[in-house]
Amino acid sequence: MARAVEPDKVRTLEQLLATREIVISCGSGGVGKTTTAAAAAAMAATHLGGKVLVLTVDPARRLASAMGLEQFGNVETRVPDEAFSEVGVTPRGELWAAMLDTKQSWDDLVRRHAPDERTRDAILGNSIYRNISERFVQSHDYIAMERLYEIHSSGTYDLIVVDTPPTRHAIDFLEAPDRMGDFFSSKLLRWLTAPAKSRVMTLASKPFYTVADRILGSQFLEDLAEFFGLFQTMAPGFVERADAVSKVLADRRTTFVVVSTLEAAPLHEAEYFIEALHERKLHLGALVLNKVLPSYLRRTATTGVARRLCADPEAAAQALPDLEEVGGSGDVARVLGTVGESFLNYQVVAKREAEQRASLAQSPDVVASIPYMESDIADLRGLLALGEQIWH
Repeated sequence: MARAVEPDKVRTLEQLLATREIVISCGSGGVGKTTTAAAAAAMAATHLGGKVLVLTVDPARRLASAMGLEQFGNVETRVPDEAFSEVGVTPRGELWAAMLDTKQSWDDLVRRHAPDERTRDAILGNSIYRNISERFVQSHDYIAMERLYEIHSSGTYDLIVVDTPPTRHAIDFLEAPDRMGDFFSSKLLRWLTAPAKSRVMTLASKPFYTVADRILGSQFLEDLAEFFGLFQTMAPGFVERADAVSKVLADRRTTFVVVSTLEAAPLHEAEYFIEALHERKLHLGALVLNKVLPSYLRRTATTGVARRLCADPEAAAQALPDLEEVGGSGDVARVLGTVGESFLNYQVVAKREAEQRASLAQSPDVVASIPYMESDIADLRGLLALGEQIWH
């Protein structure tokens, strides 16, 4: 995939994706974040070439059918060439897809970082690990970053487009590597593992263990102590990888795309996340605004037409032929007057949207808009049609 465009000259999403290796799509729920990520990946595979992967962290399985796949999971699956040929497209590159399987990814991580086979098998067989591996220390967020790092480090793909959880959780997604590193060096972990190592209760911890033993049972406490004791043996590997993941996020080859509508709540979330990226000195490459009203609503000429309809709907109705077939001039005049008034109301909203877009455009390299779509995206044709709206 070509990397000829300099980052400071980026003006379109096409140029942005051509200069990056990781694109992380973020936004609140229901704004089209997942679909936008898939559309951007499909456009990159079609026009830029190379191998492109869309990795979804938010479990939205509708991506599978939209890309012509029956299903996909933790292992990357290639979108078949037939899916492109059916819509009359010959891609320059390959499109792949994967969805994070949290449990499988944690098991793979344990196998990779465990110091020996005995420790590996003990962790995988521990009842506490089996029950909480999907929830431990925001495991979904951390393992997503770990999986992204693993795939990127393999060098298999020229571009990886990541679809994250909704915005507030996406902040957890960003902070997960640091939190994992902090956990392994924390007093909490040392306190949890101390009884397993020394079997000596301090005056402070004895009341807790006495109550816990009565409520949970000694076997649970033993399993808990064993779990944290075993897990701590992998601390060096986890801390090292957490630091490496944080560096990948801050790397110049990584960028973020924030997706939002211009409705109050999603827009507030977008502004919150943009500020979070700024505070962390992470690159905001693009802002994609979905469900934007069409630009013709802001044209001066259309304002005059709408005002004439409102001012004299009877004259406009008389200009139409065959009034008898549609209920007469009175009904037509009422409809035309309502249409004119509605248009002027939408025009106010469209102008407000333009002002909001202008204020947001100061931060990212690229600002792209997606108009209201007549139907939901259900196939690759729809993804590419959406992609065309934001590509150039």
